[in-house]
Amino acid sequence: MKITSRRTLWGLVLLASVCLSSLGTLGCQVDVGGQTLPSPYYLTDDVQYFPRGHEFKLYNEAATMKAFNEQVARQQQQQAR
Repeated sequence: MKITSRRTLWGLVLLASVCLSSLGTLGCQVDVGGQTLPSPYYLTDDVQYFPRGHEFKLYNEAATMKAFNEQVARQQQQQAR
């Protein structure tokens, strides 16, 4: 009876170690930056890079308006002379 219990104990230990080691090979998928990782393509996927722009969305429009206003002010000063 003692041999059977030892054999059962070693069998359970072996089963538990196989189960725990198989958990390490399984991956949980997570969404990172629009990619589902791990995926079979994440190492070869070309990541798009968008350079950081101005936080003010109408930067070009504001710069154009400022340049136009400066030009109008210069023209008015020249006409006043």
